[in-house]
Amino acid sequence: MKKRLSSLFVIMIVATILGACSNYKFKPDVNYPIEDFTMTDHRGNTVTLEDFKGEPWLAMFIFTNCTTVCPPMTFNMTEIQSNLIERGVEDYKIVAFSVDPEFDTPEVLTNYLSLYPVPDDSKWHLLTGYDQTFIEQFALDSFKTLVKKPADGGEVMHMVTFHLVDEKGTLVKNYSGYSEAEGGVPFDTIAIDIKTLIEDRLGK
Repeated sequence: MKKRLSSLFVIMIVATILGACSNYKFKPDVNYPIEDFTMTDHRGNTVTLEDFKGEPWLAMFIFTNCTTVCPPMTFNMTEIQSNLIERGVEDYKIVAFSVDPEFDTPEVLTNYLSLYPVPDDSKWHLLTGYDQTFIEQFALDSFKTLVKKPADGGEVMHMVTFHLVDEKGTLVKNYSGYSEAEGGVPFDTIAIDIKTLIEDRLGK
């Protein structure tokens, strides 16, 4: 009898959790329209904001000469993509804006990406093809985030945030993209949010 009650209790807990997940509704934290842009991705293709519309995309600001936070941020992004693949999510993009465009040519960005265990590189767009002044102002205006190259030539300063942009080209949520504390990057939450955005768009 006790075993039956225990089994029933476990089943009820699982059912409650699954029900909560299925009823999850995405709620944006911010509402910042991304300014239109024309850039070059790591494949040498010209891309614009319009090219990214129709699907949600996860963005970050990095540079290939970074020796501190950029490598773990990029690795964390590959982990998020693995999570998306496990959940059967297909309609999304991953976008990385270089904050050192003078050095980060398409060839340099391609080599950089090859150093990481990227599950599906067709979803990735590492962007360059603009000047330093532009990316600093673009980051501030569209993502409300800091990008600044020191006058003394030191490493470019930037935030360690992952930015979720919806299918209309509006920034809707921000997450930690790097943390030394265990569990600091919300991998599951990001994947669930992206999946939910897609399902909401499709009316599922």
